[in-house]
Amino acid sequence: MKTPLLRGIALSLSLLAGLAASAHADYPDHAVKLVVPYTPGGSADIVGRALATELSKEIGQAVVVDNKPGANTMVAASGVARAPADGYTLLLASSASMVLNPQLYKKMSYVPQKDYRVLAVAAEAPLVVVTNDKAPPRTLKEFQAYAKANAGRLNYGSVGLGNPLQLASEMLKSELQIDLVHVPYNGSAPALAALLGNDTQLMVDVVSTSLPHIRAGKLRALAVTGSERVKSLPDVPTVAEAGFPGFHAATWFGVAVPAATPAAVSATLQSAIHKVMQGAQFRSLVEAQSLLVQSPRTDAELNQYIERDRSSWGKVIRERNITLE
Repeated sequence: MKTPLLRGIALSLSLLAGLAASAHADYPDHAVKLVVPYTPGGSADIVGRALATELSKEIGQAVVVDNKPGANTMVAASGVARAPADGYTLLLASSASMVLNPQLYKKMSYVPQKDYRVLAVAAEAPLVVVTNDKAPPRTLKEFQAYAKANAGRLNYGSVGLGNPLQLASEMLKSELQIDLVHVPYNGSAPALAALLGNDTQLMVDVVSTSLPHIRAGKLRALAVTGSERVKSLPDVPTVAEAGFPGFHAATWFGVAVPAATPAAVSATLQSAIHKVMQGAQFRSLVEAQSLLVQSPRTDAELNQYIERDRSSWGKVIRERNITLE
């Protein structure tokens, strides 16, 4: 009696496995949604839309952008983590959602390492270290000497505690071993106005935001914080090139799927995203935002990149005892 029953169960399981394999082989057979945790129009949104446009060409289905800003990317990240793990709901992942938030917030509604698989880091957003035209330093080494000669009397501006710009500033302070007073502002515009007016003497900013003032000669770019120079500022060295080897502080954008997404579906998506990253159109759109297109990474390289990122940001968060509610 047991043998026919077991055979029947085995046959049913085999048929189900065959149907599942067939379903995965047909992926995708309808539109895919890319959830972008930012408002329309900014650099992150432009990266997301460029990814969506080029990815749709690779997979043969529409990729629809769904902007869901809120709670420093957590609204979108929480929603996608609970979405069906079928490859039809993707997250425009970032260092904020995958690396910073879990280390900054006491309460989290998702756990990146458990709830997500990051398929690719598509673009890196290096930051620029700027001072104003009233401050004497023209290089980062000169600013270091200037700050040490005026210990405790110089200020740096940011757009708020725990923001990547503020954390990068704290990383830079540690690297240069200087003492600057943090002055937070409610947004980039007032922070830049304070820098231009010499109320603050240093700011680590998004390249695209400071670029018009740099080109007008009102701000002086001392260095960029990424691993390579930015195309829009070809004469500005990296912090490492400016005399501080190994320094790296940049945010990034990529694509993540819920952790339970079938391996075959994830592989299809990852391969398509890698092709997008190597395409001229995507590169052109991303570089226009003063971002750096990344080369495709293997899963092992990707995990190493994210863990290194988590470690470097985590160090400054712990040292400065920074927490957000």
